[in-house]
Amino acid sequence: MRSRADVRGIGQPPLTAADFVRYAVRRFEQAKLSFGHGTSNAHDEAAYLVLHALGLPPDQPDPFPDRTLNAAERDAAARLIERRIAERVPAAYLTHEAWLLGHRFYVDERVIVPRSFIAELLPDGIDPWLIDRDGVRRILDLCTGSGCLAILAAFAYPEAEVDATDISEAALDVARRNIADHQLEKRVHTIGSDLFDAVPDRRYEIILSNPPYVGAAAMRALPQEYRKEPELALAAGEDGLDIVRRILRNARKHLAPQGVLVVEIGHNRDALEAAFPRLEFTWIEVAAGDGFVFLLTTEQLG
Repeated sequence: MRSRADVRGIGQPPLTAADFVRYAVRRFEQAKLSFGHGTSNAHDEAAYLVLHALGLPPDQPDPFPDRTLNAAERDAAARLIERRIAERVPAAYLTHEAWLLGHRFYVDERVIVPRSFIAELLPDGIDPWLIDRDGVRRILDLCTGSGCLAILAAFAYPEAEVDATDISEAALDVARRNIADHQLEKRVHTIGSDLFDAVPDRRYEIILSNPPYVGAAAMRALPQEYRKEPELALAAGEDGLDIVRRILRNARKHLAPQGVLVVEIGHNRDALEAAFPRLEFTWIEVAAGDGFVFLLTTEQLG
């Protein structure tokens, strides 16, 4: 790893944020890094890491590129850039943060990096299928991981209590940290549970889930960055539907009479529809398209 003094590949002081971004982009492209954990390309990843080194949020507008870095900031930026290349881990594991809808979440290697399309549907994207938005009192987030969807749901539905479940106690430790950071301990509750197994005997107006959905072949082809995430949170059998099948079999008895189930399934739409030809899935439009998140009502599950 390069030392603080070894910034010759970047330039000579004074160095600006833009200098570091250009340098990082060049190094990332040469190293053929993979992206997808909050950013989708080398430039956005470079800008994110440089902003973090400066203590600035990722949505910082111009004129930040013209900012001159002091010695400590140059050292911090250079170290992040070199670690991203040498360790090939998601940037979020280096910064211990991920951002969704403008909210910061703590992350580390115990959880996958938050990036669910369901986040786009909060705070109001599910409302068209709800009979009474103001009547939402209980929400269940299955496979909560870092707790980000449970927290966003609590913000979206301020009268609701949210149960957040995960089979991994290590992941729940991260979720509890995020719940405390957002001061939601009275409304968001963690439950160690294999899907519905330990869920309380109650009915929910909304059940959310971003479960494992990566099939066996796709798991074998994952880039190094994705392999650094917990396999338990990604792998879902040969076709990627093992967990979703279990959710569909058991969701109805946990839903309120006019409730909704919202599940992210990655690229598995065709396989899912073939496996459940009698279910009338509603595919909700998200930034990536209309084949990634489905919705079913209690009645449709019946």
